Amino acid sequence: MSAPAGFGKTTLLAEWLDETAGKDHSVAWLSLDPEDSEPASFWTCVVTALQTALPGEGSSALELIASSPLPTEHLLTTLLNELAAAPGEVWLVLDDYHLVDSHDVSDGVAFFLEHLPPHVHVMLSTRADPDLPLSRWRVRGELAEVRAADLRFTSDEAAAYLNEVAGLDLASEDVAALEERTEGWIAALQLAALSIQGREDVSSFIARFAGDDRYIVDYLVEEVLRHQPDPVRGFLLQSAVLDRLTGPLCDAVTGRDDGSDMLMALERANLFIVPLDDRREWYRYHHLFADVLRARMLAEQPDLVPLLHQRASQWYERHDLAEEAVRHALAALDFDRAAYLMELAVPAIRRNRQEAMLLGWLKALSDDAVRRSPVLSVFYGYMLMVSGDLDPVEPRLDDAERALAGVPAGSAPPWADTEELRTLPATIAVYRASLAQARGDVAGTAAHARRALDLAGPSDHLARGGAAGFLGLAAWANGDVSSALETFAQAVASLHAAGNLVDELSSTVVLADMWLAAGRPSTARRLYQRAMQVAEAHGEPVARATADLHVGLSEMDREAGDLDAAKRHLEAAAALGERAPTTESRYRWFVATSRVAEAEGDPQEAINLLDQAEQLYRPGFFPDVRPIAAMKARIWITFGKLPEAADWARDRGVSATDDANYLREFDHLTFVRLLIAQYRAHPDTGALDQAGRLLDRLLGAAETSGRAGSLLEIRMLQALAHDAQGHRPQALESLARALAQAPEPGGYVRLFLDEAAPMMGLLRDATHHGVAGDHARLLLSLGASAEPQAPDSGQCPAPSSAESLSDRELQVLRLLDSELSGPQIARELFVSHNTLRTHTKHIFTKLDVTNRRAAVRRARELGLM
Repeated sequence: MSAPAGFGKTTLLAEWLDETAGKDHSVAWLSLDPEDSEPASFWTCVVTALQTALPGEGSSALELIASSPLPTEHLLTTLLNELAAAPGEVWLVLDDYHLVDSHDVSDGVAFFLEHLPPHVHVMLSTRADPDLPLSRWRVRGELAEVRAADLRFTSDEAAAYLNEVAGLDLASEDVAALEERTEGWIAALQLAALSIQGREDVSSFIARFAGDDRYIVDYLVEEVLRHQPDPVRGFLLQSAVLDRLTGPLCDAVTGRDDGSDMLMALERANLFIVPLDDRREWYRYHHLFADVLRARMLAEQPDLVPLLHQRASQWYERHDLAEEAVRHALAALDFDRAAYLMELAVPAIRRNRQEAMLLGWLKALSDDAVRRSPVLSVFYGYMLMVSGDLDPVEPRLDDAERALAGVPAGSAPPWADTEELRTLPATIAVYRASLAQARGDVAGTAAHARRALDLAGPSDHLARGGAAGFLGLAAWANGDVSSALETFAQAVASLHAAGNLVDELSSTVVLADMWLAAGRPSTARRLYQRAMQVAEAHGEPVARATADLHVGLSEMDREAGDLDAAKRHLEAAAALGERAPTTESRYRWFVATSRVAEAEGDPQEAINLLDQAEQLYRPGFFPDVRPIAAMKARIWITFGKLPEAADWARDRGVSATDDANYLREFDHLTFVRLLIAQYRAHPDTGALDQAGRLLDRLLGAAETSGRAGSLLEIRMLQALAHDAQGHRPQALESLARALAQAPEPGGYVRLFLDEAAPMMGLLRDATHHGVAGDHARLLLSLGASAEPQAPDSGQCPAPSSAESLSDRELQVLRLLDSELSGPQIARELFVSHNTLRTHTKHIFTKLDVTNRRAAVRRARELGLM
């Protein structure tokens, strides 16, 4: 519904929905404000509105909004999935959409509308056409439009309003003149009726109307205001600085004591005031009327406007409404007060994960005001780091330290006295450690973490936990798993002492990763199981951590060869918050799901999932011991796409002559796999000899650091390298040593099965010669029960027949033989719609068909279904 201001859009929507009340549908109404231009605020309001109509729906989406940066597409996919399950028709009304001025919001709305379930409808009311693909929807017949021409009052409607509703008893020619001059503009007719009341020469008054709409409205509003008693006019002008009105707030702003009575009087007089609740406690002015009142106030008493905003800010502060208090302080251009209020709000913002709101505030402050506040400088730097923008972080931390150092000895600091200010030196050191880690500076990470421990008091458990955590992560990055385990366990204990259960449970994932590097998967699993018991006992408040644990357990189950269990954990994580609400968890969810897709023989889906993980990855919190680019390269190698893997090695700068370094170990072991695959395709003894020397260096480093998990993989690759050269005895010896010296070889299945046919042949020979024990027989049994996942020739398979359909493609094919739509199939498989299209295209090509029905029919003919 698109029309200029005052055409009755909201009234028409309200009456229409009121007429349909009680029918089989749910209605969610959202009246938008300019503050909703921030995507997190906009989608929070949308989900909250939907929850009023559909209690219980949208909780997962609402949790996802707390993440930073906002994962818009994943958020909307979650919301759409929840709406798809809602019973009956669902109508969402977005009123005053023109007040939302944001390309990010428009892009999100477009995505949302493109993927609406059939029983969900959106009604959008706006003063100007939105930045949405209206023409495309119009051609599809998906758009119903109501515009100004439809909303304008006809002569009969104008006469009914002016004479029957307003009670003016105008002559027909006067009605026709007003209708012609206003062109049926409802707000202008309403203002004219107010101005006409009490006049004797009505016809002369109407005859003086001339000019375009803007001048007519300005004239009418001036007439309305001029005819109000001075107390009413003063109240209107001064209270117009407020977005919402209630009696005590109006009293505080205007300095009067009749706010509640005045608001009720304005409502009775139809002076463009809208009640916001059934108790008649909160109101707002009609947007058009408020705009005019504010313009008049600025023209008549500009010096008073900042004072009015300051009074509003003080009232909101006294009532613990930080967001409104800050907004009015900013409107008053009182930046020092705004900064002070932001400092007070930081603890709650951190606790409630409202970083996006704080970032919006900071952007509204002058840069000097931010730099004068050490607390704001530090958390501005932190939010920049979270967003992946590392370069501006250190100057912000420097600003904070200079501000703290500038306070004279014995003087009280000029900032809000909060716990954040008291522990800020230690917090700065922790963030410097995080920044150093993001840059790959392991020594700097450890140095800053040690300084943070020195600065933190005995009871500063969060600071001590952060510092110990980064010391442990620095040791891990150096490959010293024993020290990493000891120190990181201290960090988890500090989080427990601080009562920060969510972070304590989430840290289990990191601690478990360290135990896996130490070659102790059973210890890692016990950690997960104990943490899961605690998480499930606490329920919804720790749902984010519970999702983290499910993702970690899925990775362990995948490695142990239980793909069904791995998928169940991933589904549980998705149900807890659309692939977990924290950025790190969502990143790991996509990585874990990619590994499952790879194990099921679906390399394209695995790569697509890693692409999505790559968008979510942010450096600065954990060592990047498994770079996504190298994960992709391993998939290419496994499925024979050696040129792509070679491009990765060249771009990454990996070579067989590199020094052994734990942070590069995943790259190096990937590169060795590439050299072995290249040798099998085109034998080059020199390259494989270099690979052998690189493995020897990696083996020495892993032995020194006690990384049994690395030792098992390195020795396995030594066996494959010997086997590729035809040195079967040496290959069997390396394989036997790998399995014999691994503390818990039974926890590693996919490590061997992912090497496909070459490993299966080696395991069969090892079993025949009795040199690899029971684990080799288990691996052979599991490998024999699985369909071959990849070619062993170094070449891509040519999918030219139905026999080459992958497990995932067969799964898609079975769903094609159902009533589910494309988007519903994608949701069923937990993949994007684009990924589903890719699978469908491959199925059509392999079956030599061009549509869904033909594919199902052909599959039945071939006995595939």
